[in-house]
Amino acid sequence: MSSTAETAPSDKPSGGTFEAIIGPFVPILHQLMRLAVLLFSVTTLLFFMLRLAGDPALVLAGNDATPEQLEAIRIQYGLDKPLVVQYFNYMGNLLQGDFGKSLASGEPAMEKVLTMLPATLLIAGLAMAMSILVAIPLGAWLGFKPERADRRGVSGIIFVFQGVPGFVSALIFIQIFAVNLRWLPSLGMEWGTIIEWAITESFSIPVPVPSKTWILPAASLAWFLMPSLTRVVAANTAEAMREDYIRTARAGGAPASTLLWRHALPNALLGAAALIGTQFAFLVGGAVITETIFAWPGIGWLLIESTQTLDFPVVQALALCIATLVFSVNALTDLSFQFLDPRLRTKGG
Repeated sequence: MSSTAETAPSDKPSGGTFEAIIGPFVPILHQLMRLAVLLFSVTTLLFFMLRLAGDPALVLAGNDATPEQLEAIRIQYGLDKPLVVQYFNYMGNLLQGDFGKSLASGEPAMEKVLTMLPATLLIAGLAMAMSILVAIPLGAWLGFKPERADRRGVSGIIFVFQGVPGFVSALIFIQIFAVNLRWLPSLGMEWGTIIEWAITESFSIPVPVPSKTWILPAASLAWFLMPSLTRVVAANTAEAMREDYIRTARAGGAPASTLLWRHALPNALLGAAALIGTQFAFLVGGAVITETIFAWPGIGWLLIESTQTLDFPVVQALALCIATLVFSVNALTDLSFQFLDPRLRTKGG
């Protein structure tokens, strides 16, 4: 009995010390484990599904290829080996950082994806910025006094716009601003320019000037995102305006602008943050149709092209890249919730 009583106190501090050291990193370790499981699942499922889609040797050789030419292509790219052997070879190379080479161009697959990723991130970031700048003030205005007739009318219009598919708004924008008015280009992408803004005679700063080619693709995506974000902000604002702390502030003589912007809107944005994260993840992985309509050289356009040519290595590299980006955005959204809502920080602690 005495020995047990002597050893128990020494074990408890060591376990507590270990937990104290590892504790802050547990959420990060959980996220990394989830990411590893996600990437393994995506890689395995996509590998076998792509092989069911067809034989890339037929695409590469063309319709007039002889059986000998097809067999030579299969041997060159290792497509003649059993499927299980191909899978383990692919996973082994993947663990060494080798994502394979494009069957169409011979370029490293992941390098090809990363070359086109900035264009997608640019259009996604612009579209989110446009959507947020319009949706949050508009949603707060609608939710402040939702019973007024003019605001019910605007809510109805937004509800109608929410049902318009993104490719329809893209085609309308092209018809109006590119074909009829000829104000903006409708196809392709340019990176813009940098001009020197002279502050004094001897001092100037570089100022980036956006390209006109950015406007229509970003506006089309933003037009598709705005209705749902506006409705969420409006609903959350209306709900916040019915809370007790708003009544207390109103009874204390707080002006309407203070009630809305200082008290109601910050709480309304907590719910909107989840939607913003989801929308950005959708844009990174799913702006395929918009990129195709505007010939925007992003990963969505590359995904369509690579799928049509059965370029397996590029499609697999794209899937890994998109899965990692979507997971990262969702993880950052969860962390932002803990930052914005003190109640979640208390529960986490």
